[in-house]
Amino acid sequence: MPELPEIYNLAMQMNKELQGKTIADIEIVQEKCLNVNSAEFRDLLTGKRIGETRSRGKWIFTAAGEDRTLLLNLGMGGDVLYHRPGSEPEGKYKLKFTYTDASALSINFWWFGYVHIVKNNELKSHKMTSALGISPIEPEFTFDCFKKLLSGKRCSLKTLLLDQKIIAGIGNVYAQDILFTARLHPDRKVRQLSDDEIERLFKSIIGNLHNAAAHGGLKFEKDLYGHNGSIDSFLVGYKEGQPCPVCNTTIEKIKTGSTASYICPKCQL
Repeated sequence: MPELPEIYNLAMQMNKELQGKTIADIEIVQEKCLNVNSAEFRDLLTGKRIGETRSRGKWIFTAAGEDRTLLLNLGMGGDVLYHRPGSEPEGKYKLKFTYTDASALSINFWWFGYVHIVKNNELKSHKMTSALGISPIEPEFTFDCFKKLLSGKRCSLKTLLLDQKIIAGIGNVYAQDILFTARLHPDRKVRQLSDDEIERLFKSIIGNLHNAAAHGGLKFEKDLYGHNGSIDSFLVGYKEGQPCPVCNTTIEKIKTGSTASYICPKCQL
C-alpha cells in the first residue's frame, strides 16, 4: 500500500506533467471507483483544464476547471502512469484520461481505490478527506504544531501515527522505523512522553519520510513514469529474528492493536 512518500512524489510529478492540459476524453472501466455515474463523471470533466496537483496524506488533489477538485486514493495499492503523446498504456487500467495534446494518464487499482469529483465549496463535507490531519511532509508541520497535536492524547504512539485524522499519510510500513529511530516502543502512551522524547519522535517522522520521498519510496511501488522506488530494506521493520542494527539484540514481532510491530526490545522503551 503506498504511503505518504509515494503519494507525495506522484502528486509532484502529476503537477509537473498535467498542469495546463485539457481533458479530451475519459475511458472508464470500473465505475464503482467513482462517486458519480460514468456519464456524469465524463460530463463534469471533459473539456476541463487541469490546475495544480498536490497531496495530503494518502490522497491526491487535482484542480479540474475553476470550481472542482479531482480526488484520488489508491486504496491497497495501484499504479498511476503518465503516457506521453501517442503512447498507449501497456497494462490493465480502471480509468484513463486522454488530453488534447494526445498524452494520457492511466489509473489502475490492485484491489480498490477511489476517484471522486467534488465541488470546491463541498470539499469540507467530503467524508473521506475532510477530516484528514496535517501532512507531515509539508512546511506547516512544525515542532510546535506537533506538540499541540499530542496535547491531551491518551492513545499509544502506534495508534497516534496511524490515525489519519491526526497525522495524514503514515501507514504500518513507515511507522516501524519511525518509532525505532525515535527509540520509542509502539505501546508507549503519548501522555508519558518527555519533551526530549517528543522532539526525537518529531525529528524521526520528518527524517524518515523526507528520506523515503527523496529515494523514490518503496521498491515495489511505481512513480508516474513506471520507475520503482529504491527503498527495499528497513532498520527493524519486517526483520523479525534478525539483529538490531544498533545493539545486535534480536528484533521481535509483537501485536499492537490490530497491527503487528517490529521492535528492538532493548533500544525501544
